[in-house]
Amino acid sequence: MLHRTTNNRHCSINWAGRWSAIDLGREGSGVSTVSVSLTVNGKKVTADVEPRTLLVQLLRDNLHLTGTHVGCDTSQCGACTVHVNGDSVKSCTILAVQADGADVRTIEGLAQAGVLHAVQEAFREHHGLQCGFCTPGMVMSSADLLVKNPNPSEHEIRTWLEGNICRCTGYHNIVKAVQHAAQTLRQSAQAAE
Repeated sequence: MLHRTTNNRHCSINWAGRWSAIDLGREGSGVSTVSVSLTVNGKKVTADVEPRTLLVQLLRDNLHLTGTHVGCDTSQCGACTVHVNGDSVKSCTILAVQADGADVRTIEGLAQAGVLHAVQEAFREHHGLQCGFCTPGMVMSSADLLVKNPNPSEHEIRTWLEGNICRCTGYHNIVKAVQHAAQTLRQSAQAAE
């Protein structure tokens, strides 16, 4: 069981038994690789990676999904946040082999049919970004929050986003954007009923 704890947020993902499937004795280039298959943004993908390859490296270097950023390499900034099986996870904290068989969604897969997700639209509308480097992680974390808590208070939003660092803003517009997205998603849900 892999546990992620970031400032009062917990994420547990069962990766039990994956290590037993790694064949470290492959012949060839001298570098051991493992085949990893997962679904990324709705598409099944397979890649051969070194066992030490991080999920963020697989996404950026192998799959060329560069919206997931690497900001700190220490799991502190949250710029690399993606959804793994529906939960926000810092992709620099898990190995690609641990994501074998998982459903991964990156910032590139959040919009559907060319329409921005409510969180993306709210960040644009409420100027929830400045340089934009932290924005993918902020958006992915916020989208996960709104699935788990459709009507968060300002305090709950700020607490949830503690694991995501923005060096440009005072977080005020980010919080406003998340509040607006929450309202939009609630209204959409009510209209669909």
